[in-house]
Amino acid sequence: MDINSDMGEGFGAWDMGNDALLLDYITSTNIACGWHAGDPARMKKLVELATAKKVHIGAHPGLPDLVGFGRREMAISEQDAYNYVLYQAGALQAFVNAAGKTLHHVKPHGALYNQAAKDIKLARGIARAVRDLGGDIILYGLAGSYLIDAAKELNVPVWQEVFADRKYTKEGFLVPRTQAGAVISDESEALEQVMSMSKDGKVVAIDGSEIKIQADTLCIHGDNPHAVEFAKKIKAALS
Repeated sequence: MDINSDMGEGFGAWDMGNDALLLDYITSTNIACGWHAGDPARMKKLVELATAKKVHIGAHPGLPDLVGFGRREMAISEQDAYNYVLYQAGALQAFVNAAGKTLHHVKPHGALYNQAAKDIKLARGIARAVRDLGGDIILYGLAGSYLIDAAKELNVPVWQEVFADRKYTKEGFLVPRTQAGAVISDESEALEQVMSMSKDGKVVAIDGSEIKIQADTLCIHGDNPHAVEFAKKIKAALS
């Protein structure tokens, strides 16, 4: 299974936090493109680090919301979604091309990701942008969501994403972070969820029900202070 992590969600290239260390334990990085977080200096530095570690490089475009870290919903159109993703991913693609590499994937961030998971029009806008970036760029989307449907409809390569440290609703969506119990803080519980999704193709929802899920790529959030140790354990467990 591919293991990905959202990175570059700060400002400036001088303090990379867990990002540089995590690159030893993941296979794909999703680099913030400046709208919810990140800036050109950090984008360039992470492309260099990921290239040296032979980690797949992906764009992590979000809504234009620095204050809310891209986690607040916005009323946007399908064309807005297309424009936002093409603009941001295209900026990172330029850094990747300058390093002699190819952009591997696009994974929307935060509210943009969650809104598109439930809105086929926004999902289509994102999928069209990924297609128009050229090549065989992969769209990373929430497993079983409209992002997957839109990608398949438009013949865009797609990997279904699951989360180690997030709880699911009975419908298969991520429990909103504003709701109690949305984030799994216990490492053993998170590892158990990872193994269930990867080996058995199922996950226990927050209400106790069991849902089927396809796991092509697993997200580890790097902003957890124990993220590096957790990534080590997940990599060992999957191996």
